[in-house]
Amino acid sequence: METNKGQTIETRYVFVTGGVASSLGKGIISASLAKLLQSRGYNVTIQKLDPYLNIDPGTLNPYEHGECYVTEDGAETDLDLGHYERFLNIATSQDNNVTTGRIYKNVITKERKGDYLGKTVQIVPHITDEIKRNILLMGTRHKFDVVITEIGGTVGDIESLPFIEAVRQLKWELGYKAMFIHLTLVPYLQASKELKTKPTQHSVKALQEEGIQPDVLVLRSEHDLSEELRTKVARFCNVEPQAVVQSVDVSSIYEVPILMQKQHLDEIAIRKLQLPMKNEPDMTSWIHFLDKLKNSTKKVKIGLVGKYVELPDAYKSIIEAVNHAATYNDRKADLQLIHSESLNAENIAEKLNGLNGIIVAPGFGQRGIEGKILAVQYAREHDIPFLGICLGMQMAVVEFARNVLHFEGANSSEMDHATPYPVIDLMESQKNITNKGGTMRLGAYECKLKKGTKAYEIYGKEIVRERHRHRYEYNSKYLEDFEKAGMIASGTNPETGLVEIMEIPTLKWYVACQFHPEYSSTVLKPHPLFMSFIKAAIKG
Repeated sequence: METNKGQTIETRYVFVTGGVASSLGKGIISASLAKLLQSRGYNVTIQKLDPYLNIDPGTLNPYEHGECYVTEDGAETDLDLGHYERFLNIATSQDNNVTTGRIYKNVITKERKGDYLGKTVQIVPHITDEIKRNILLMGTRHKFDVVITEIGGTVGDIESLPFIEAVRQLKWELGYKAMFIHLTLVPYLQASKELKTKPTQHSVKALQEEGIQPDVLVLRSEHDLSEELRTKVARFCNVEPQAVVQSVDVSSIYEVPILMQKQHLDEIAIRKLQLPMKNEPDMTSWIHFLDKLKNSTKKVKIGLVGKYVELPDAYKSIIEAVNHAATYNDRKADLQLIHSESLNAENIAEKLNGLNGIIVAPGFGQRGIEGKILAVQYAREHDIPFLGICLGMQMAVVEFARNVLHFEGANSSEMDHATPYPVIDLMESQKNITNKGGTMRLGAYECKLKKGTKAYEIYGKEIVRERHRHRYEYNSKYLEDFEKAGMIASGTNPETGLVEIMEIPTLKWYVACQFHPEYSSTVLKPHPLFMSFIKAAIKG
């Protein structure tokens, strides 16, 4: 952690809180500030504190919490970590996401071991100390210059109180090496044609009652805020006028760092944290991406077939990976979210008509499975570029077994324990596992690609590492039958032989992977699988 002048930087901490309403975009503001600081040469990471009692989001239904994002080290985390990685182009880890459940589990485990020497275990100091330990760990273990910690929920929530108390204590302990950014809402009342600052004032007052004075206010609004209004907010909330920043609605979340740069959010943070001033932000590559994003007029129409399409956040990383790849292929992604439960033999042609490419999404459980199988069949029989991800790959295998190999009743044993052809079966390592949380095959594993295949052509190398989240795998017992009929295993795990990628070489572009390539796609480094898929979809 040395500057370009050879000075050592002690880790600084930025705490981001939210008020008035949830889903205002704390994660995007955190990622935008981190991007600007990173572009100046600082070593930055972002951490998410989630106030729910689950140990991690791994057992949560996507309808509850959106996508479960998986890190390279196998942590199941909040979807905001996906934003962090897409913005910063660096890997996160288990330490970047901490839940109330994990904090309480750690404290109770210590209590059972006798680590507290018989003392009464309380929220303060034991829970708050454990929270502080997890925050400071990012600086001490990973040696970052700046750690930005986003606190989930809104100020005033009962669940968030221990986190708020912990960061209040840290501010006093760290002094100038810590600061607070508070994100709040300035609603527009259509009837009176007015922007109202009162919710922001009450939100800041609630934060002050918890002992925290924000250093910066970010005001989320649908309309531009006048200088007069921002000065009014600064006066009522004890914040410097130049530290009142607006975040208006934009067409893409990737515009937010540029908006924050124009309002000097990074400079304000550097000044308040007393950091040595480094280079001017180099956002050239970012702006190049935005230019391509805005100037792309031709569309590529992609169907995403899944069973959680009512909640796009359930497929957040896939949607963003498609957008990245489309942008770099000079296209605008026209993404059609298609509910697999709505598909049947009578309407499949109508529902999928006109698509340039089809993605069958990941998931768990029986619901919507037959619709996914029909979508795979339609893509295969009409030679439409097809990408199957995780369960999407497994359903591609089932479809091929049923309709090409004529294995009547072929299925995954997850869906049908009595299937005569379990072409997808429970992994051997999973057979004695009863606890559901954190026990799947998780994280990054190597995959060896077969030369001369589409997969090898796409990656351009023999060994790749990709992230996983599954319990079931391709049943290699049937591999010879599949390969004789034209579906080959082009990627396998070099240690276990587990099949990672299946493809049909005789089709234009048909690739199905057991892993999740979407987790690794970033703004400045789109994933090669998605890049190749979109290119094939454009070519037709």
